[in-house]
Amino acid sequence: MVTAHKLAGELPAQRVEEAKGRAASLLLAFRHGNQVAFDAALDRLLDDQAEREVVTLLAWVAAEAVRKAYAPEVGDKVLRALARRAPQGEIGVLVDEESADAARLIEAVRGGQVAAVRQLVAATPDTTFLLGGLLQAVAMMLPLLPEDEVDEVLAELRLRQSPVPAAV
Repeated sequence: MVTAHKLAGELPAQRVEEAKGRAASLLLAFRHGNQVAFDAALDRLLDDQAEREVVTLLAWVAAEAVRKAYAPEVGDKVLRALARRAPQGEIGVLVDEESADAARLIEAVRGGQVAAVRQLVAATPDTTFLLGGLLQAVAMMLPLLPEDEVDEVLAELRLRQSPVPAAV
């Protein structure tokens, strides 16, 4: 039988796993460009601006390491598994398809509930499934719009994407 001795100042295994979950949540938000979720997670963890800068740089380094070590879908699976280890509560994150609630997000946007929209986005650092749900909703709503309104929306999007006005 092997006996483990805890060193002075060493974190218990439970706290180490919680820290890994929090770090994975930050990395998912950083990796997917969800600045709202990244900032919300940092707000829960840190108060001092200098610490925020250090954590941001470390998240960048870690995200680069994950990007180079794993194919994108594998890296996301690894980070999702780590994020699931985080205890439920304030630092809990939505990391899978079942938890991405595009319907609630659309209802919040439609109702002008800015705080609810921010909360939903901040709770979803891995926006892959949330954006997929929104894309599905747009596809379902598109046939209900008059053609001229769809054309206006497309023209506006093209205008935003191209530095030179598109020829009509």
